[in-house]
Amino acid sequence: MGKKLLFIYNPHSGKGMIKQNLSDIMDCLIKADFEVTIYATQAQGDAVNKCREEAKNFDRIVCSGGDGTLDEVVTGVMESEHHLPIGYIPAGSTNDFGNSLGINKEMLSAAKIAAGEHSFLCDVGRFGEDYFVYVAAFGIFTEVSYATDQNLKNMLGHAAYILEGVKQLWDIPSFRMLVEHDGNIFYDEFIYGMVTNTMSVGGFKGIIPGNIELNDGLFEVTLIRTPKNPIELNEILAFLTGIAKDTELVYSFKTSQVKFTCNEKVPWTLDGEYGGEPESVVIKNIPEGMEIMVE
Repeated sequence: MGKKLLFIYNPHSGKGMIKQNLSDIMDCLIKADFEVTIYATQAQGDAVNKCREEAKNFDRIVCSGGDGTLDEVVTGVMESEHHLPIGYIPAGSTNDFGNSLGINKEMLSAAKIAAGEHSFLCDVGRFGEDYFVYVAAFGIFTEVSYATDQNLKNMLGHAAYILEGVKQLWDIPSFRMLVEHDGNIFYDEFIYGMVTNTMSVGGFKGIIPGNIELNDGLFEVTLIRTPKNPIELNEILAFLTGIAKDTELVYSFKTSQVKFTCNEKVPWTLDGEYGGEPESVVIKNIPEGMEIMVE
């Protein structure tokens, strides 16, 4: 008898493309000698609960959906303390993490990778008591990903995020925060911050400086100070688009652990989904905490 595999998919991700490919994906997994159990998520957080409860009963979990679906599966597996290989068949609008791992967005190609024998030990983020796969972020635009309607995401893709994001430009929120890492302490006001383990964010590459390794035990941290005038805002945009090589308006560093403290609630996103509003949070890197299938 083949090994047991749990296949979890989000039927609404990426214009519901998974439904058109479900039969071929199942055929691919079964031919790889897996005994497959299928589960379609019903609501946000559903995959977390399913994986937490069922991980011990399977040899592998394969999921299909956006990066948020992968986030839920990884969170559930981490909480189950029964770590097992995870396969990922991207079906979302951006596929940041899949691109970083070189996983093809063509579903059947990704299914063959998910059912294969090659795995990669990848770092995982711990956000307080929660987990994330590749990005924890706060500030401008971060509410866009979880506030944007799924149907709008499906119709417009990246344009949906931009349309929602433009609304926030009229009233840019900022947070005065104490940041602590590796014996360094600084206090400043930020419009945006992200703690990442990925090659791209929001489908855009090149906004994270330096060499990036997904299993080096380190996060890349980018913090954008609040601009005081249009000139400073242009300087920030020039840096993020690669036109300018350096600016004092953006903090950028690598670390295995960072703590943020603010005197007000700060809304965070974890892999594009709502991550709570802590006034203080410690973010830790769990080195090689996840085994994910790669080509």
